[in-house]
Amino acid sequence: MAARGRVDIGEIPIYGVVLTLHCAGLNQLMVRRMLCLNRLRRSGLVAAATSPACEGSVDNIIQVNQLTKSYDSGFQALKGVNLSIRRGEIFALLGPNGAGKTTLISIVCGLVNASSGTVLVDGHDNVRDYRKARSKIGLVPQELTNNMFDSVWSTLKLSRGLFGKPPNDGLLEQILRELSLWDKRNDRIMNLSGGMKRRVLIAKALSHEPDVLFLDEPTAGVDVELRRDMWDMVRRLQQRGVTIILTTHYIEEAEEMADRIGVISEGEIILIEEKDKLMQQLGTKQLAIQLHSALEQLPESLRADALKLTPDGYSLIYTFDAQSEQTGIAELLKKLDLAGIEVKDLHSSQSSLEDIFVGLVHKRRDEQRLGESQ
Repeated sequence: MAARGRVDIGEIPIYGVVLTLHCAGLNQLMVRRMLCLNRLRRSGLVAAATSPACEGSVDNIIQVNQLTKSYDSGFQALKGVNLSIRRGEIFALLGPNGAGKTTLISIVCGLVNASSGTVLVDGHDNVRDYRKARSKIGLVPQELTNNMFDSVWSTLKLSRGLFGKPPNDGLLEQILRELSLWDKRNDRIMNLSGGMKRRVLIAKALSHEPDVLFLDEPTAGVDVELRRDMWDMVRRLQQRGVTIILTTHYIEEAEEMADRIGVISEGEIILIEEKDKLMQQLGTKQLAIQLHSALEQLPESLRADALKLTPDGYSLIYTFDAQSEQTGIAELLKKLDLAGIEVKDLHSSQSSLEDIFVGLVHKRRDEQRLGESQ
């Protein structure tokens, strides 16, 4: 045995096991204490600690008002953010790296303190009524934060218990089956693959039946099967009334899933819009005009228009703003007819959400540079 105050290398595994068992005991004790307290509250023997619920719109499950976050270095991660999340919607928050997405989510979830501003979760202030607000939220973080020594099943039971929820093995089984984790329920998390560990994070976030689910880059680095399973689950959750807020670098996912889209850049929300309206108002469209006969070059009368001739000469590509679709196309077709160019077919396509997002961020940066130079 090592001298007092020293540990031999050979004893480290033993101490690791002892520490793990000790932590597990503390976790179980915490769960028992919370469940006991909840029973006493329900029986009326102990009064629940409450704070007045702050007023908020009944249509908005999350209300963020003038939220700021500054660090001692002087860096401002968030600059007066205002954001309303509607009950039951899927809201996608897009932004480049370092834009403030994770900081905003962390403050709403009560993991990081704001410098100023308020956050209401279903009418409850997330500072003055932290426990009530936090119980409404499920969070799937970017980082893998599971206890690697626990089994999948015990992890979910513990997570549910920590929120004061009574045991519900049927619900936990349903969650694990929907995430293809049921066969792994007795496995230690340390023995799972990276994709399976990500699934466990999602299962943990759903274990206490939250009203709001935050997904912070949930599909980054995961396999195609998990991505498909997860988005299928998101659709089912929305049908059950759960509000979904996601951040993602896969812009096609936001384009496919979201009801509304917000864009954040350098700590400021620069746009919040319905996805369909965003595509219509800000997106450009392209009209592909297929010709009966190939052109060697554009006629002089058409060179002033936003037209491009394809290399084979059989198509013209016309780029136009979505709002000027009617007048722009009508005038162009008249010019083609006057030039004696016979049109065979027309096909229009809209710019992708990625094009819009990149354009907004670049526009914002250009405006800031212009302001700094003046």
